[in-house]
Amino acid sequence: MTDRDASTTDPADPLPATDADRDHRATLSFEYSDETCASVVADALAPEVGDLDESRSRATVSRDGDIVHVRVAATDLVALRAGMVSWSRLVAVAEGVSRDRYVDR
Repeated sequence: MTDRDASTTDPADPLPATDADRDHRATLSFEYSDETCASVVADALAPEVGDLDESRSRATVSRDGDIVHVRVAATDLVALRAGMVSWSRLVAVAEGVSRDRYVDR
């Protein structure tokens, strides 16, 4: 899986080795009613991966069946919190935009 690919991967996979200096990590997991709903949300998030990264934080998105995982790694707790808030909002937007068509969490 590339950083931009939100396809199914092993949720236990660690963040890329380039994040070795990012000691603070968190995983946000969002469960949906089926794989189609999860796929719609993961696909909507995929273009954002890499674009939102900065020197202090980085994120990856993966899907495991009906669960979307967003992993955030950061150099400090402030950057981790900011990354978690940003990605939580992006997930909410993806859900909201697609809710009428697919998402039923």
